[in-house]
Amino acid sequence: MVKLIKRYWNIVRRPSVHFSLGFLTVGGFIGGILFWGAFNTAMELTNTEKFCTGCHEMRDNVYAELKGTIHFTNRSGVRALCSDCHVPHNWTDKIARKMQASKEVWGKIFGTIDTREKFVDKRLELAQHEWARFKANDSLECRNCHNYDYMDFTRQSVRAQNMHSTYLADKSKTCIDCHKGIAHKLPNMPPGQTSLAPEPAGTGKEVAHAAR
Repeated sequence: MVKLIKRYWNIVRRPSVHFSLGFLTVGGFIGGILFWGAFNTAMELTNTEKFCTGCHEMRDNVYAELKGTIHFTNRSGVRALCSDCHVPHNWTDKIARKMQASKEVWGKIFGTIDTREKFVDKRLELAQHEWARFKANDSLECRNCHNYDYMDFTRQSVRAQNMHSTYLADKSKTCIDCHKGIAHKLPNMPPGQTSLAPEPAGTGKEVAHAAR
């Protein structure tokens, strides 16, 4: 048994002595393809809604809230999955985001938000992390679907027309500055940080937005 282990160890330590360069090259190429395929498959699996809602912390809180929004169900049937908003689409930023998200495993292990009460207490902190990320990347995940250049202002409310044509046009604001709480409930925040602003007279609508 010991001899067998030593033999395999010698092969691993000095493969060129036991195998030809061509064999090692082809083997390495095939191994690389298999690794890359497995890696990308795992990446895509962790982007699925089933994976994101696999724990009760997400399923019973933010996912339940998402179901009541236009991002979940609408007249056109176009849905936004968790990963559409919370995972960058380009590869390098996606990897960085996955590495950041790995810290959430510790939260799961130690039960950081394993009850509704704990989640509510942490909601503001969690929301602020995401708001800061969206602010830093100019609401990149929003702009993956929503493009200012193709907006039809005639089909928007007067308020939206004014906001978009002013603040998006001169790039002084980004989507998340006004659209906090668009897919999930806003956290409990001190008075003055959020407000309900009425739409122009006659619409009978209100929109939640963050105060500047």
